[in-house]
Amino acid sequence: MIVPSIFHDDYFDEMFNAFRGKEGIKPMMRTDVKEIGNDYLLEIEMPGYDKDEIHAELEKGYLTISGVHTEKIDEEEKCGQYIRRERYYGKCSRSFYIGENLTQEDVKAKYENGILSIAFPKDKKPEVEEKRRISIE
Repeated sequence: MIVPSIFHDDYFDEMFNAFRGKEGIKPMMRTDVKEIGNDYLLEIEMPGYDKDEIHAELEKGYLTISGVHTEKIDEEEKCGQYIRRERYYGKCSRSFYIGENLTQEDVKAKYENGILSIAFPKDKKPEVEEKRRISIE
């Protein structure tokens, strides 16, 4: 008797692998980069994160976005056993070089509906000192 593939032992693995990226690795923090006028806009997918679990730092021209997602266990969840868990709990981070002339005040961030949006100017030139004449005595 031929058994349909739905009853195959690896059915759930095959079904969930369809949602994964290349080689079964689930892509994390997928990012779109847009050019809008004189600014760049990064849109980073971070679904399931709370705003206080996301951190952004600017150091030596590198913007680093990191997230720490912790598992929350309710009393109702304590009864029962998971057969499969696909939610990610742990740390993830990505870094983008955005230029050494930018400061934290130049970078604007907003988190809404699982998308972290970060805007910053394209090209900020370093402030050049005005030429001043030196008097010779």
